[in-house]
Amino acid sequence: MSDMSIQLKFTPLFKRRLKGLAKKYRQIQTDIQPVLDQIIQGNFIGNQITGTQYIVYKVRAKNIDAEVGKSGGYRLIYQVESPNQVVLHLIYAKSEQANVSAEEIQTAIVQYQADPDD
Repeated sequence: MSDMSIQLKFTPLFKRRLKGLAKKYRQIQTDIQPVLDQIIQGNFIGNQITGTQYIVYKVRAKNIDAEVGKSGGYRLIYQVESPNQVVLHLIYAKSEQANVSAEEIQTAIVQYQADPDD
């Protein structure tokens, strides 16, 4: 493990979803911070998702507001773009969305790469 930290990039889609969730779940920033801290330290936590041509992980974060533990908490979908850069593409509350397909993830990544500002 090098002492170089990872740069996190948040896609506009991620930010929009985070903003929407934050209206309902006040503690979301606190809940996802430990996950972001792990990634910044270079620990690519979560399960690697197959079915896309990218290195993508899905990681769970607890939702204090919902009081359901990690299984009913948030899911963050992030892509390891390079050894020192990670892009956060999607976030959702497990209680509101059961799962996200590899196609959805692939589409989100392709759209982001085509237009990083949208």
